[in-house]
Amino acid sequence: MIFFLNTGFNAKNSGIEHAELGRARLFKQFQQPFQFLLRNWNPQLHSIMNGFGIEDDAFVNLFDFYQGTTNVASETVLARDIDFGLDQLSYQEEPANHRYLVTRGKQFVGRINLFPANAAGEQPVRSVEQFDMYGNLYKVDCYDERGFVSLSQWYSPDNKVETECWFNATGIPVIETFNRKDAVGRFGKSGWRLFKQDGSMHVFNTLDQLYLEFLNDMNAAQFDPERPNIFILDRSDMADWSLTELRQPAYTVMHLHNAHIGNPQDPMHSILNNHYEYAMYNANAYDALIAATDNQTCDVTRRFKPQAKLFTIPVGIVAAQQLLAERIPMSARRPGSILVTARVAPEKQLDQLVRAVGIARQQVAEVSLDIYGYVDHRDNDQALKAVQAAIAEYHLEDVVHLHDYVQDVAAVQDQAQIYGLTSVMEGFNLALMEAQAHGEVGLTYDVNYGPNELVEDGKNGFVVPYADVNALADRLVALLTDSAALQAKSDAAYELSQRFSPASVWHQWQALLADAQATWPGKLSQYRLPIAQGL
Repeated sequence: MIFFLNTGFNAKNSGIEHAELGRARLFKQFQQPFQFLLRNWNPQLHSIMNGFGIEDDAFVNLFDFYQGTTNVASETVLARDIDFGLDQLSYQEEPANHRYLVTRGKQFVGRINLFPANAAGEQPVRSVEQFDMYGNLYKVDCYDERGFVSLSQWYSPDNKVETECWFNATGIPVIETFNRKDAVGRFGKSGWRLFKQDGSMHVFNTLDQLYLEFLNDMNAAQFDPERPNIFILDRSDMADWSLTELRQPAYTVMHLHNAHIGNPQDPMHSILNNHYEYAMYNANAYDALIAATDNQTCDVTRRFKPQAKLFTIPVGIVAAQQLLAERIPMSARRPGSILVTARVAPEKQLDQLVRAVGIARQQVAEVSLDIYGYVDHRDNDQALKAVQAAIAEYHLEDVVHLHDYVQDVAAVQDQAQIYGLTSVMEGFNLALMEAQAHGEVGLTYDVNYGPNELVEDGKNGFVVPYADVNALADRLVALLTDSAALQAKSDAAYELSQRFSPASVWHQWQALLADAQATWPGKLSQYRLPIAQGL
């Protein structure tokens, strides 16, 4: 089995999750079985994954696995079904807060919090908060959206979660975690306890250690002496060391979704990206490393000289349907329109793109910039404030528009003429690849990794020196004042997107899968235990 390792998925996800979903669609297209192995508990995980086209048998969550609830029939639990063990209760609905307040006379008994309405218009129970006779919150029962109590939390008198317990489908505890003060008075998790079906109890200091146990159990459950299990780690900061400590053999892969160095402009001497520091210094503990671009593969090879196999496999895939779609000419798009679909975050440096638009507008009046993406609130909204300051400086209030995260990205991509990118660094940049597949002309800083390969300077767009806002503005003016050149680069954007067709990317995956199979007999021979029986 091929496993994709990640913390989890939400309704709104980052580029790593979008890349994984694209890979899942690719593997399904070529009938290659896979499973996501997800770490974090999420009561809505199944509807989220199903909404992305991932069926229940294609993902396993750590908590679901030990709870025995990977596949259970759904049941709708409504507020009227909750039994507080008391009579003569009154229920006050608060629709705006999606909850009921429950009282008995003057005594406050609890709150029933609700999920959003389902297809039938009903609001299932999300959680039930219980209060003692003195008004103290002492317990919260958290429901899985499929209609059972999955997690109970017990509170201390000072309103802190002290103990959390996850249950199996029959209400028997299977996972517990505890929160206590440490030696210096910091309140946090002090340990995890796992009860397995065979009656054994296991104690762990951290969730990551529990996740390693989960990986070991999945490896044993799917063990096949004829072919290896392949573990592909997509979020290195949660399980990078875990893959080096599996009890049974497997083919382990570290996937570099982002730049592995802190300063991509100095790949041979820069400090490492802390998310990849362990992986880079322990590269030979894995069987393979994947980078999304040739530049990154070369830089990793030059600096670290790993013995592990290196593969270049794009994280982005352009669907065959899009490659065959009718092309939209520049004349049918909004004149002067520039698009960005990205988090408003410091590393994206969107204020620099705004400034370039402000400079270009002095020569091209018909220009606009639309930014779609949620705001990163780090450092007191630093990135958003920088964008707003640039808008104010150049009086672009009617030119630059900030939008929330958009689900139907294709609709906005088909309307814009240019995609702008001013990031400090990238691992690939799915948004740029997708925009070019929709015929947008790329305009980017010369930054590793991804943008300076996705955009071939002078062909499907322009690559300008890093952090050169004036050069960025000059290229904007050149594109927006030469309709023939703009159309030619849009045509090239469509053509060069064939690099990321499903067949092309699958061919590159096949090289890794073939290496896993070729090295499997040698890995098996290193183990003398009867691992084929899962012992």
